[in-house]
Amino acid sequence: MSYERRVDRDHPACFVFLIDQSYSMIEPAAGAADRSKAKALAEAVNDLIYELVIRSVKNPNELPRRYYDLAVIGYGGHVGPAWGGALTGRDLIGIDEIAQNPVRVEDRPDGTRFPIWFEAVNDGPTPMSAAMDQAGRLVAGWVQGHPDSFPPVIVNISDGAATDGDPRMWAERLGSLSTSDGAALVFNVNISSTGGAPLWFPDNATAMPSEYAQAMFDMSSVLPGFMQELAAMEGHAVTSGSRGFVFNADITSIVNFLQIGTSTQHVGADSGRGGDAMGA
Repeated sequence: MSYERRVDRDHPACFVFLIDQSYSMIEPAAGAADRSKAKALAEAVNDLIYELVIRSVKNPNELPRRYYDLAVIGYGGHVGPAWGGALTGRDLIGIDEIAQNPVRVEDRPDGTRFPIWFEAVNDGPTPMSAAMDQAGRLVAGWVQGHPDSFPPVIVNISDGAATDGDPRMWAERLGSLSTSDGAALVFNVNISSTGGAPLWFPDNATAMPSEYAQAMFDMSSVLPGFMQELAAMEGHAVTSGSRGFVFNADITSIVNFLQIGTSTQHVGADSGRGGDAMGA
């Protein structure tokens, strides 16, 4: 399981974001007291999508190249695609099409402007198992069509335990899907309301503070070696068994985790440029 496939238009990468949109997401986010968890999370994922758009632009005179296929699945009162505007109801979409169809452009207090593809929602329970099941169907179809691409990455972000059974079975099924370059990677982030020290990339279950944390740890894949190196460069203590999981995350931790979790070894081979995706 190498995780070495270079990302190009013939071999795009696949990212699936599972976004908790339950009622409890109305609570303030740790590290962003002026925003609810739903708002802070939507902002973080929208910003990451914009970063992926920028990573896909290799020539200022061209549209973004289709280096990534993305899905955003919200789960709360409804389980399904979270895209808004022209992309409403769509599942996996190429980054080139995503770039051209934001819902709106948001003016930030610091004077910057960022495109928005989906809005914050907080309603209903936490049907995480159903979201994992839906992601499994998407990923299964995608790997059949891209058998030699970098394996899909599924990032689940939630502030609470599943209300529709144990999601570990569904996460295990997701992790059993693979391309010739490795098994799908399932990562998990627990959002905190109260702050405190996050638990980053644990390598064993003894450090888990609750049954809920234990379940999220069990659902999380071991980080590939190059992601371990990126995490270490960011100052995190990692081992060969570190999993893609952070517990008690504030908004800064979520942003940092997303950047590490959506890195690939290389991107843009068809442009004649290589390099790590984080700096491409």
